[in-house]
Amino acid sequence: MNPPAGQTVDYLRLSVTDRCNFRCVYCMPPEGVQSIPHEQVLSYEDMAFFVKAAVEVGISKVRITGGEPLVRKGLPSLVAMIRAIPEIHDISLTTNGVLLPRFAEELKTAGLNRVNISLDSLDPRRYRELTRGGLLSEAVAGVEAALRFGLCPVKLNVVMMPDLLPELPDFVAMTRELPLHVRFIEWMPVGGCGPRSTSDSLTKDQVMAALQKLGREGSGELMTDASPMGWGPARYYRFPGHAGTVGFIGSVSGHFCSECNRLRLTSDGRLKNCLFSSEEIDVKDAVQARDGQRVVDRIRESLERKSFDKDVETGRASRGMSQVGG
Repeated sequence: MNPPAGQTVDYLRLSVTDRCNFRCVYCMPPEGVQSIPHEQVLSYEDMAFFVKAAVEVGISKVRITGGEPLVRKGLPSLVAMIRAIPEIHDISLTTNGVLLPRFAEELKTAGLNRVNISLDSLDPRRYRELTRGGLLSEAVAGVEAALRFGLCPVKLNVVMMPDLLPELPDFVAMTRELPLHVRFIEWMPVGGCGPRSTSDSLTKDQVMAALQKLGREGSGELMTDASPMGWGPARYYRFPGHAGTVGFIGSVSGHFCSECNRLRLTSDGRLKNCLFSSEEIDVKDAVQARDGQRVVDRIRESLERKSFDKDVETGRASRGMSQVGG
């Protein structure tokens, strides 16, 4: 299916690894998942070749994902390779943040523009439970490092799991003095982890109602705000006088297929045109043969099959979130 009129697919989510230093409850089972063998994973040179080929079909923005991308050695070198491609004008990274204090400066120097940091709780005990062992202090240090080295705008991704509502005042407080952009994301039924069904998780409307109540109780009226850079589906709001914003990604209750502008490449060289689809097109052989035209042909084949009207309630990807790049 071709994109709706006036819509282009210009945004690549590039997964560099399926490995992670966390086992978040909505992403993996307690025992983790079987990792892709190293020899089956694309090299950084392979990935850079793919990106260079993908600009021919309109890709101009790249988000590096995982798993946790910073657990793969030498990530700044990939950033530098992608930065050297003139047609790519934005490079971003999604991370849990705990390794950012070590790598933020090097990533910035290599050409990384900005980061999204997963931060699902501001309560140390709940954070540890949701991540199955993570330390909130390390994630907060990652947020501080991102701000310090100008990987901005810094967006915080908060999956709307049960028990989030009591923490909303703390998340709002983070936006008062700091230019942080907190995005509340509906849990997506991918990979069989997390709540039993979407009805067991929070929705955008529930969290929005709670934020509006906070406004009436003293924070001020929640006002619509412009996107703090980026090309995703979030809708943003700001409390009066706050340096940052809050936003929503209603991936289930208000799915945004008709606005989708993205393509995914997994770390083992498979194209996915939708997170909720089990369909994948293998492009690894063409990449490793350095056959740019064959890579472009397979991208176009994938985009031809892309649906812009997906039933996200019943759509189930065959691989989990960490395996396909989220």
